[in-house]
Amino acid sequence: MNRTFRRSAAAVLAAVALALTGCASADGSTATPTTAEGGLSGDLTVYAAASLSGAFDAIGEAFTAENPGVRFSPVYDGSSTLVTQILEGAPADVFASADEANMDKAADAAVDPALFASNTLVIAVPTGNPGGVGALADLADVTTVLCAPEVPCGAASAKLLSTAGVTVDAASLEQNVTAVLTKVAASEADAGLVYATDVIGRDDVEVIVPDGADEVVNHYPIAALSDAPNVEAAEAFVTFVLSAEGQRILADFGFGAP
Repeated sequence: MNRTFRRSAAAVLAAVALALTGCASADGSTATPTTAEGGLSGDLTVYAAASLSGAFDAIGEAFTAENPGVRFSPVYDGSSTLVTQILEGAPADVFASADEANMDKAADAAVDPALFASNTLVIAVPTGNPGGVGALADLADVTTVLCAPEVPCGAASAKLLSTAGVTVDAASLEQNVTAVLTKVAASEADAGLVYATDVIGRDDVEVIVPDGADEVVNHYPIAALSDAPNVEAAEAFVTFVLSAEGQRILADFGFGAP
């Protein structure tokens, strides 16, 4: 199923319009898009791509500071793994994918997906670069780990390598980008392709930005789920991610605009 994904600016404007048309109280105040009548409460389970873990932990903290009755419970893994669990009935409220293809797989389970961030790939090597990696072509000659092709970082890696005319016999194919970075940082591999956001603040890896990386961009969609156990909190969380504050936090963690 092909979907049309809204850009974050449009989503924010829609949320603002909804707030402005909310029912006014006797003193003229209006309801906000992130607070249900009587305040949001209950568990909020967010299934999000592994690359979002740091940013969504921070967004979850900010969201629950505004909605103290909500208990934020994130589940991070490869987007393909998460969408499989959602389609099998996992009790998730929100799905945030690292690519549009896996959001498409969610089909009618995802309500009105919206793009909220973007990311690009870099080459990560252990500190000291023992394999002497300097470019994509070098990945064919050293021990390289990659994401599996069904995972967003794997699909992006395949596209980047193919465009560069490089064939890599990967030592392992991991189910999420965190696993790739973990192996590189532990010197179990000489190199791996990970997202630029994954290496920010790390001192156990070094980074090489490969030629053509800016032409292979992953766009991240988010959606509340149709069977969400906590619909109001799910919709409010999506609105928060798309808001100026949510976008600021994502930018702090290195994510680009949608």
